[in-house]
Amino acid sequence: MSLSHRNFCIAIVLSLFLALAGCEQNGTAEKAGEKVDQAVEKAGEKIESAKQAIGDKAEQTGEFMNDAAITAKIKADILSDPLLKSSQINVITTNGVVSLNGVVDSQQSIDRVMQIAQSIKDVKSIENDLTVKGS
Repeated sequence: MSLSHRNFCIAIVLSLFLALAGCEQNGTAEKAGEKVDQAVEKAGEKIESAKQAIGDKAEQTGEFMNDAAITAKIKADILSDPLLKSSQINVITTNGVVSLNGVVDSQQSIDRVMQIAQSIKDVKSIENDLTVKGS
């Protein structure tokens, strides 16, 4: 074999070796790409999960704020009503359900408190545990 022919064969073998090595790298690149795609997909799922959790918490916070507003409005209306000024009435609102308890002077006072509570927007129902003094 002549020297130029031998060099030519070595060049071809090296070329094939490099080509095979390049193919192996493509396989590795494909695997890396798949891993990146999987990581992106998992991250997307986690983001969606986080968005859902935030939405749920925001909804719960909105309900809490709405309950607090209902309670505050009922209490303010009770305090400003001349018939109910001397009454001891507790108001608690949970998910739009108003619980009333305490002592009032008369059945008329109970009726008035019920009217006030029923007139407030977003009240779903009323649990009346008010009692008349001395009963």
